[in-house]
Amino acid sequence: MSAQCHSASDTTSLNSEITTYRYENGRRYHAYKDGAYWAPNDDKQNTQLDIAHHMFTLLLDGRLQLAPTGNSIQRALDIGTGTGIWAIDFADEHPSAEVIGTDLSPIQPSFIPPNLQFVIDDASEDWIYPANYFDLIHTRTLYGAIADWPQFYRKALRHLRPGGWFDQLEMSIQFRSDDETLTEDHVLSIWSKTFIEAGEKLGKTFRIAELAAGYMRDAGFQNVVEHRYKLPVGPWSRDKKLKSLGIWNLVHCEHGIEGWAMALLTRVMKWTFAEVQVFLAQMRKGLRDPNIHAYFEVVAVYGQKPIHTV
Repeated sequence: MSAQCHSASDTTSLNSEITTYRYENGRRYHAYKDGAYWAPNDDKQNTQLDIAHHMFTLLLDGRLQLAPTGNSIQRALDIGTGTGIWAIDFADEHPSAEVIGTDLSPIQPSFIPPNLQFVIDDASEDWIYPANYFDLIHTRTLYGAIADWPQFYRKALRHLRPGGWFDQLEMSIQFRSDDETLTEDHVLSIWSKTFIEAGEKLGKTFRIAELAAGYMRDAGFQNVVEHRYKLPVGPWSRDKKLKSLGIWNLVHCEHGIEGWAMALLTRVMKWTFAEVQVFLAQMRKGLRDPNIHAYFEVVAVYGQKPIHTV
């Protein structure tokens, strides 16, 4: 799809309106569709996104996606591309493919592979691409970002070519432990309950990790496969890989928690800035507690558009 086609579409071009960001409680937020997404787009949060990319790649043993696409991908779409790091790596791995990354914020680098382009677009709106267009549609950690997930999956199905794949990776926000070191009244448990409640009030669930596979099947995807992984918080695991993942996840959480919490808790839950800061201090202490063997569940799910469609 040409740049001319993009400029003629409803997709907003990079202009002063998009880069006139909102500044609130010491953090910077996107301007396009102001308020549609709750996480900041500043350097601190972008560092967290890049840490997460490394962590997830380590979790998947160096793979960028699990869908069995083969090497014949011609067109791939990365929705909610963030800093663009996944799309950049994917474009490097597939130099003959056309790769597009979309996001609400123009925070991606300028120097990118020649087969990659970034587009400012809202995946909740009508998609600008033709039906039956992509070989692969990928998304990652869109929890709390989509109001109508069933519609989102139907759109993804429509824009995949017959036989194409949708690939998604999500983190459950529910802190868990298998040895009862994490109690119901612990700050990590309170965090999980608070964010689930905030998502319900916002109308954008944070439980998509638990719901994705079912939604995909309901939308019409076939060959849906779900993989679940434990992602420790901190270096408590005796397993070498899990210990390394836990160290990365602790850094990931410490970089991310203020950005994850600030807008949701002040805008949606009506907490004061001071109340959020107290909660974050308690969270940092809880995250670093070596006696708490907490982990997240990460869900990787993929499905295929039927080859023969009506």
